[in-house]
Amino acid sequence: MNESLVHALRAALESALAPSALEIIDDSARHHGHAGAAGGGHFKVSLTAAAFRGRSALERHRLVYAAVAPLLEGRVHALNIRARSPEEEAP
Repeated sequence: MNESLVHALRAALESALAPSALEIIDDSARHHGHAGAAGGGHFKVSLTAAAFRGRSALERHRLVYAAVAPLLEGRVHALNIRARSPEEEAP
C-alpha cells in the first residue's frame, strides 16, 4: 500500500471538502498487470460532505477530481468515488 499517496489524497480531500467521513482504500493490487496501472494507483474513495448537498453525482465527482487534480498527473490512475451528503449517510 502506498501510505504517502493515501495521506496526500486524504489531505487534499479534507482541505477542499471538509468531509465528515472519509475512507480511502488502495485498490492497486487488484489491478496489477493492467496496462494503465503502471503509471499510478487505483483507489476507492468514500466520503460524506456538506459540499455535496443538492448536487448531482456528476457535480460531486467533479468536486472530488478538482480536489485531487495535482495527484492525477501520474500518481493516481483511477478513482472509484462514492460521494454522499450528510443526509444520505446511513444511520
